[in-house]
Amino acid sequence: MLFLDLLIAPLTAPINGVTWIADKILEQVGDQLDEREMLKKQLLALQLAFDLGDISEEEFEEQEEALLLAIEALDDQDTTA
Repeated sequence: MLFLDLLIAPLTAPINGVTWIADKILEQVGDQLDEREMLKKQLLALQLAFDLGDISEEEFEEQEEALLLAIEALDDQDTTA
């Protein structure tokens, strides 16, 4: 079996290389989507905490701005990549 793998390596190596690159891209995109989803959930939780009166308006605005900037940074990464 190893001998056969060596014989067909010139044919399969480019395909394996492209597959590896595609897997790495999918991993990175998945991580960014997970991070963006997490930030959006934090934003919703923050809004709920504010609506319930658990945090002040000032605290809400500070945390909201930080979360929105983090989401914007991810969007900027997507457009430059």
